[in-house]
Amino acid sequence: MSTKAVQEVQPSIIKDFKEITKMRLALSVVFSSVAGYLLGAETIDWSIVLLLSLGGYFMVGASNAYNQIIEKDLDVLMNRTKNRPIPAGRMSVTTAFIIATVFTVLGLVILYNINQQTALFGAISIFLYTCVYTPLKTKTPLAVFVGAIPGAIPFMLGWVAATNDFGIEPGTLFALQFFWQFPHFWAIGWFLYEDYKRGGFFMLPTGKQDRGTAVQTIMYTIWTILISIVPVLGITGELKLSIVAAIIVFLLGLVMLYYALQLFKKMTEKAAKQLMLSSVFYISLIQIVYVLDKFIR
Repeated sequence: MSTKAVQEVQPSIIKDFKEITKMRLALSVVFSSVAGYLLGAETIDWSIVLLLSLGGYFMVGASNAYNQIIEKDLDVLMNRTKNRPIPAGRMSVTTAFIIATVFTVLGLVILYNINQQTALFGAISIFLYTCVYTPLKTKTPLAVFVGAIPGAIPFMLGWVAATNDFGIEPGTLFALQFFWQFPHFWAIGWFLYEDYKRGGFFMLPTGKQDRGTAVQTIMYTIWTILISIVPVLGITGELKLSIVAAIIVFLLGLVMLYYALQLFKKMTEKAAKQLMLSSVFYISLIQIVYVLDKFIR
Protein backbone atom coordinates (compact mmCIF):
# COMPACT_ATOMS: atom_id res chain seq x y z
CA MET A 1 0.00 0.00 0.00
CA SER A 2 1.32 3.44 -0.90
CA THR A 3 2.10 6.09 1.72
CA LYS A 4 -0.78 8.19 0.42
CA ALA A 5 -3.21 5.27 0.75
CA VAL A 6 -2.06 4.60 4.33
CA GLN A 7 -2.59 8.28 5.18
CA GLU A 8 -6.13 8.08 3.80
CA VAL A 9 -6.99 4.84 5.63
CA GLN A 10 -5.70 5.92 9.05
CA PRO A 11 -7.96 8.98 9.47
CA SER A 12 -10.90 6.89 8.28
CA ILE A 13 -10.26 4.22 10.93
CA ILE A 14 -9.87 6.86 13.65
CA LYS A 15 -13.00 8.69 12.48
CA ASP A 16 -15.04 5.46 12.44
CA PHE A 17 -13.80 4.53 15.91
CA LYS A 18 -14.82 7.95 17.21
CA GLU A 19 -18.22 7.60 15.55
CA ILE A 20 -19.00 4.06 16.72
CA THR A 21 -18.26 5.12 20.32
CA LYS A 22 -19.71 8.65 19.88
CA MET A 23 -16.60 10.24 21.34
CA ARG A 24 -18.06 13.75 21.69
CA LEU A 25 -21.06 12.46 23.64
CA ALA A 26 -18.78 10.27 25.75
CA LEU A 27 -16.60 13.27 26.62
CA SER A 28 -19.68 15.28 27.70
CA VAL A 29 -20.61 12.37 29.98
CA VAL A 30 -17.08 12.35 31.42
CA PHE A 31 -17.46 16.10 32.07
CA SER A 32 -20.69 15.47 34.03
CA SER A 33 -19.11 12.64 36.01
CA VAL A 34 -16.07 14.70 36.97
CA ALA A 35 -18.34 17.60 37.99
CA GLY A 36 -20.27 15.23 40.25
CA TYR A 37 -17.01 13.93 41.73
CA LEU A 38 -15.74 17.43 42.49
CA LEU A 39 -19.02 18.20 44.24
CA GLY A 40 -18.85 15.08 46.41
CA ALA A 41 -15.13 14.88 47.20
CA GLU A 42 -13.79 16.30 50.45
CA THR A 43 -10.28 16.13 49.04
CA ILE A 44 -9.64 15.64 45.35
CA ASP A 45 -7.86 12.41 44.40
CA TRP A 46 -6.71 12.89 40.80
CA SER A 47 -6.18 9.15 40.34
CA ILE A 48 -9.92 8.69 41.00
CA VAL A 49 -10.70 11.48 38.53
CA LEU A 50 -8.62 9.65 35.91
CA LEU A 51 -10.28 6.29 36.63
CA LEU A 52 -13.74 7.89 36.55
CA SER A 53 -12.99 9.60 33.25
CA LEU A 54 -11.68 6.42 31.61
CA GLY A 55 -14.39 4.19 33.07
CA GLY A 56 -17.14 6.63 32.09
CA TYR A 57 -15.79 6.95 28.56
CA PHE A 58 -15.61 3.18 28.10
CA MET A 59 -19.15 2.63 29.41
CA VAL A 60 -20.68 5.28 27.14
CA GLY A 61 -18.61 4.09 24.19
CA ALA A 62 -19.81 0.52 24.76
CA SER A 63 -23.46 1.60 25.00
CA ASN A 64 -23.23 3.53 21.75
CA ALA A 65 -21.49 0.69 19.92
CA TYR A 66 -24.17 -1.81 21.05
CA ASN A 67 -26.84 0.70 20.03
CA GLN A 68 -25.43 1.03 16.51
CA ILE A 69 -25.20 -2.75 16.13
CA ILE A 70 -28.85 -3.19 17.12
CA GLU A 71 -30.07 -0.30 14.94
CA LYS A 72 -27.87 -0.94 11.91
CA ASP A 73 -30.82 -1.74 9.61
CA LEU A 74 -32.75 1.33 10.74
CA ASP A 75 -29.71 3.62 10.53
CA VAL A 76 -29.58 2.97 6.78
CA LEU A 77 -33.00 4.62 6.43
CA MET A 78 -32.10 7.93 8.10
CA ASN A 79 -30.00 10.72 6.62
CA ARG A 80 -28.24 11.54 9.89
CA THR A 81 -27.16 7.92 10.51
CA LYS A 82 -26.82 6.23 7.10
CA ASN A 83 -23.12 7.13 6.92
CA ARG A 84 -22.27 5.56 10.27
CA PRO A 85 -19.52 2.91 10.09
CA ILE A 86 -21.79 -0.19 10.14
CA PRO A 87 -24.61 0.85 7.76
CA ALA A 88 -22.07 2.41 5.41
CA GLY A 89 -20.17 -0.88 5.32
CA ARG A 90 -16.90 0.49 6.66
CA MET A 91 -17.06 -1.61 9.84
CA SER A 92 -18.39 -5.12 10.38
CA VAL A 93 -20.81 -6.01 13.15
CA THR A 94 -18.16 -8.36 14.55
CA THR A 95 -15.61 -5.55 14.86
CA ALA A 96 -18.17 -3.26 16.49
CA PHE A 97 -19.18 -6.04 18.90
CA ILE A 98 -15.55 -6.63 19.89
CA ILE A 99 -15.13 -2.90 20.58
CA ALA A 100 -18.35 -2.82 22.62
CA THR A 101 -17.41 -5.92 24.63
CA VAL A 102 -13.85 -4.75 25.36
CA PHE A 103 -15.17 -1.32 26.37
CA THR A 104 -17.76 -2.91 28.67
CA VAL A 105 -15.19 -5.06 30.45
CA LEU A 106 -12.65 -2.23 30.75
CA GLY A 107 -15.31 0.21 31.94
CA LEU A 108 -16.65 -2.11 34.64
CA VAL A 109 -13.20 -3.13 35.88
CA ILE A 110 -12.03 0.48 36.07
CA LEU A 111 -15.19 1.69 37.85
CA TYR A 112 -15.01 -1.30 40.23
CA ASN A 113 -11.53 -0.13 41.19
CA ILE A 114 -13.10 3.11 42.42
CA ASN A 115 -15.81 1.33 44.42
CA GLN A 116 -18.52 -1.30 43.93
CA GLN A 117 -21.45 1.14 43.82
CA THR A 118 -19.87 3.12 40.99
CA ALA A 119 -19.43 -0.08 38.97
CA LEU A 120 -23.02 -1.12 39.76
CA PHE A 121 -24.51 2.13 38.50
CA GLY A 122 -22.28 1.94 35.42
CA ALA A 123 -23.59 -1.55 34.69
CA ILE A 124 -27.21 -0.45 35.22
CA SER A 125 -26.63 2.42 32.79
CA ILE A 126 -25.26 0.25 30.00
CA PHE A 127 -28.01 -2.38 30.51
CA LEU A 128 -30.90 0.11 30.41
CA TYR A 129 -29.51 1.97 27.40
CA THR A 130 -28.79 -1.15 25.37
CA CYS A 131 -31.46 -3.63 26.41
CA VAL A 132 -34.44 -1.40 27.26
CA TYR A 133 -34.13 2.09 25.75
CA THR A 134 -32.83 1.03 22.33
CA PRO A 135 -35.55 -1.59 21.59
CA LEU A 136 -38.30 0.72 22.90
CA LYS A 137 -37.40 3.60 20.56
CA THR A 138 -39.39 2.05 17.70
CA LYS A 139 -42.34 1.12 19.90
CA THR A 140 -43.29 3.94 22.25
CA PRO A 141 -42.46 7.57 23.16
CA LEU A 142 -41.91 6.25 26.70
CA ALA A 143 -38.48 5.20 25.43
CA VAL A 144 -37.34 8.76 26.20
CA PHE A 145 -38.35 8.23 29.85
CA VAL A 146 -36.30 5.03 30.04
CA GLY A 147 -33.37 6.61 28.18
CA ALA A 148 -33.35 9.52 30.61
CA ILE A 149 -32.36 7.13 33.42
CA PRO A 150 -28.93 6.07 32.06
CA GLY A 151 -28.55 9.60 30.73
CA ALA A 152 -28.96 11.01 34.24
CA ILE A 153 -26.55 8.61 35.93
CA PRO A 154 -23.19 10.30 35.04
CA PHE A 155 -23.68 13.45 37.20
CA MET A 156 -24.62 11.38 40.27
CA LEU A 157 -22.01 8.72 39.42
CA GLY A 158 -19.26 11.20 40.19
CA TRP A 159 -20.66 11.83 43.67
CA VAL A 160 -20.94 8.08 44.33
CA ALA A 161 -17.34 7.66 43.12
CA ALA A 162 -16.23 10.29 45.63
CA THR A 163 -18.26 9.07 48.62
CA ASN A 164 -19.13 5.41 47.95
CA ASP A 165 -22.62 6.35 49.06
CA PHE A 166 -25.97 6.98 47.38
CA GLY A 167 -28.21 9.42 49.23
CA ILE A 168 -30.12 12.68 48.83
CA GLU A 169 -27.13 14.46 47.25
CA PRO A 170 -26.51 12.20 44.25
CA GLY A 171 -30.29 11.66 44.08
CA THR A 172 -30.75 15.40 43.54
CA LEU A 173 -28.03 15.49 40.88
CA PHE A 174 -29.74 12.54 39.18
CA ALA A 175 -33.14 14.27 39.27
CA LEU A 176 -31.73 17.47 37.78
CA GLN A 177 -30.16 15.74 34.81
CA PHE A 178 -33.12 13.35 34.47
CA PHE A 179 -35.74 16.09 34.01
CA TRP A 180 -33.38 18.17 31.84
CA GLN A 181 -33.22 15.40 29.27
CA PHE A 182 -36.89 15.67 28.31
CA PRO A 183 -36.76 19.18 26.78
CA HIS A 184 -33.33 18.33 25.37
CA PHE A 185 -34.37 15.14 23.58
CA TRP A 186 -37.81 16.34 22.59
CA ALA A 187 -36.16 19.33 20.93
CA ILE A 188 -33.94 16.92 18.99
CA GLY A 189 -36.94 14.72 18.21
CA TRP A 190 -38.78 17.79 16.89
CA PHE A 191 -36.21 19.11 14.42
CA LEU A 192 -35.26 15.58 13.30
CA TYR A 193 -38.89 14.46 13.19
CA GLU A 194 -38.97 13.46 9.51
CA ASP A 195 -35.66 11.62 9.74
CA TYR A 196 -36.73 9.73 12.85
CA LYS A 197 -40.01 8.92 11.12
CA ARG A 198 -38.11 7.24 8.28
CA GLY A 199 -36.41 5.01 10.83
CA GLY A 200 -39.66 4.28 12.65
CA PHE A 201 -38.64 6.02 15.87
CA PHE A 202 -41.19 7.51 18.27
CA MET A 203 -39.41 10.27 20.17
CA LEU A 204 -42.04 12.97 20.81
CA PRO A 205 -44.49 12.48 23.72
CA THR A 206 -47.58 12.84 21.53
CA GLY A 207 -45.89 11.34 18.49
CA LYS A 208 -46.32 14.64 16.66
CA GLN A 209 -44.86 18.15 16.34
CA ASP A 210 -47.88 19.62 18.08
CA ARG A 211 -48.95 21.87 20.97
CA GLY A 212 -49.13 18.88 23.30
CA THR A 213 -45.44 18.14 22.81
CA ALA A 214 -44.55 21.84 23.18
CA VAL A 215 -46.53 22.14 26.43
CA GLN A 216 -44.88 19.06 27.94
CA THR A 217 -41.48 20.46 26.93
CA ILE A 218 -42.27 23.65 28.85
CA MET A 219 -43.47 21.70 31.91
CA TYR A 220 -40.35 19.55 32.12
CA THR A 221 -38.18 22.63 31.67
CA ILE A 222 -39.93 24.21 34.67
CA TRP A 223 -39.38 21.03 36.72
CA THR A 224 -35.69 21.15 35.78
CA ILE A 225 -35.41 24.77 36.94
CA LEU A 226 -37.15 24.04 40.25
CA ILE A 227 -34.92 21.03 41.01
CA SER A 228 -31.79 23.01 40.11
CA ILE A 229 -32.38 25.50 42.94
CA VAL A 230 -33.50 23.01 45.63
CA PRO A 231 -29.97 22.79 47.18
CA VAL A 232 -30.21 26.46 48.26
CA LEU A 233 -32.96 25.42 50.73
CA GLY A 234 -30.49 23.33 52.75
CA ILE A 235 -32.51 20.12 52.48
CA THR A 236 -30.11 18.16 50.23
CA GLY A 237 -27.51 17.13 52.78
CA GLU A 238 -23.96 18.03 51.82
CA LEU A 239 -25.06 19.29 48.41
CA LYS A 240 -25.40 23.01 49.02
CA LEU A 241 -25.90 26.12 46.89
CA SER A 242 -25.34 29.74 47.88
CA ILE A 243 -28.03 32.35 47.21
CA VAL A 244 -25.90 34.01 44.54
CA ALA A 245 -25.28 30.69 42.77
CA ALA A 246 -28.98 29.79 43.03
CA ILE A 247 -29.91 33.09 41.35
CA ILE A 248 -27.42 32.41 38.54
CA VAL A 249 -28.73 28.86 38.14
CA PHE A 250 -32.31 30.15 38.10
CA LEU A 251 -31.52 32.77 35.45
CA LEU A 252 -29.80 30.15 33.28
CA GLY A 253 -32.96 28.07 33.58
CA LEU A 254 -35.07 31.02 32.46
CA VAL A 255 -33.00 31.24 29.28
CA MET A 256 -33.83 27.62 28.46
CA LEU A 257 -37.47 28.23 29.40
CA TYR A 258 -37.55 31.19 26.99
CA TYR A 259 -36.56 28.91 24.12
CA ALA A 260 -39.10 26.29 25.23
CA LEU A 261 -41.78 28.99 25.09
CA GLN A 262 -40.50 30.05 21.67
CA LEU A 263 -41.02 26.49 20.46
CA PHE A 264 -44.62 26.63 21.68
CA LYS A 265 -45.09 30.00 19.98
CA LYS A 266 -43.41 29.28 16.64
CA MET A 267 -43.71 25.48 16.32
CA THR A 268 -40.71 25.39 13.94
CA GLU A 269 -37.67 23.16 13.55
CA LYS A 270 -35.46 26.24 13.92
CA ALA A 271 -37.02 26.99 17.32
CA ALA A 272 -36.51 23.35 18.35
CA LYS A 273 -32.86 23.50 17.34
CA GLN A 274 -32.38 26.69 19.37
CA LEU A 275 -33.93 24.99 22.39
CA MET A 276 -31.62 21.99 21.96
CA LEU A 277 -28.52 24.23 21.79
CA SER A 278 -29.65 26.27 24.81
CA SER A 279 -30.21 23.04 26.77
CA VAL A 280 -26.65 21.88 26.05
CA PHE A 281 -25.20 25.18 27.25
CA TYR A 282 -27.55 25.10 30.25
CA ILE A 283 -26.51 21.72 31.66
CA SER A 284 -22.80 22.43 31.17
CA LEU A 285 -23.01 25.86 32.80
CA ILE A 286 -25.15 24.54 35.68
CA GLN A 287 -22.52 21.94 36.50
CA ILE A 288 -19.75 24.54 36.34
CA VAL A 289 -21.70 26.92 38.62
CA TYR A 290 -22.38 24.14 41.14
CA VAL A 291 -18.68 23.21 41.29
CA LEU A 292 -17.38 26.79 41.42
CA ASP A 293 -19.88 27.65 44.14
CA LYS A 294 -18.61 24.78 46.31
CA PHE A 295 -14.99 25.92 46.10
CA ILE A 296 -15.67 29.67 46.31
CA ARG A 297 -18.17 29.51 49.19
